[in-house]
Amino acid sequence: MSVAGPALQEIVVAAHASAWRDAGFRVGGDQAAVVDVGTVAIGLAGAGAGRRVVRCGLSGIRGESFDGLPIVRKEARVVEESAPPHPNGVVRIDHLVVFTPDLDRTVAAGETLGLDLRRIRDEPAPAGSPRQAFFRLGELLLEVAQAPAGSPLAGDSPARFYGLAFVVEDLDATAAALGELCGEPHDAVQPGRRIATFRKEADLGLPVALMTPRPSSAPAPPVPHATG
Repeated sequence: MSVAGPALQEIVVAAHASAWRDAGFRVGGDQAAVVDVGTVAIGLAGAGAGRRVVRCGLSGIRGESFDGLPIVRKEARVVEESAPPHPNGVVRIDHLVVFTPDLDRTVAAGETLGLDLRRIRDEPAPAGSPRQAFFRLGELLLEVAQAPAGSPLAGDSPARFYGLAFVVEDLDATAAALGELCGEPHDAVQPGRRIATFRKEADLGLPVALMTPRPSSAPAPPVPHATG
């Protein structure tokens, strides 16, 4: 199974495989640790590999320049079916978050790359971002958030990858099983959805949130900012 249009194929995270395994993810791979989530492969490069996201591999794009974000062009992965649920109940990635000091600049770079812009939201998000843009990347969204006032990102700074949000089958069961590694589930920004966030002690290399599935009656993305 492959996805038409630009899609996230791979994301490499600066984290140890043991941390993701302890968080209930199934870690495989012969030469390198890999977590398959839906149709996306998450590579675990070790905590010393960099900061948060080492690189992302995108298919269906027109180049390898995206406002300073570490991306590479990849061929679409052909998979017979999406990866099965993980022991922690994760079934797919909901969205990948980017912060930028200049939303218009990053959006223009994304459109030049050939990404599918779905919406620009000119409203403050709970985490402080005054504006957000949403691109479709295969089975997930790329959320580009304007950095809030006082952020270290300013002026000509490049955009930066920030965090991930996953969809889980049963959020309450997952949070209970994870114990102290995960915060309490609470209402998300999107109506009808709930969210819980891994604590720093989980040591996953970047902020990671868990969300309930989108209500069947809800419209398709775009969605407002949820990771934080």
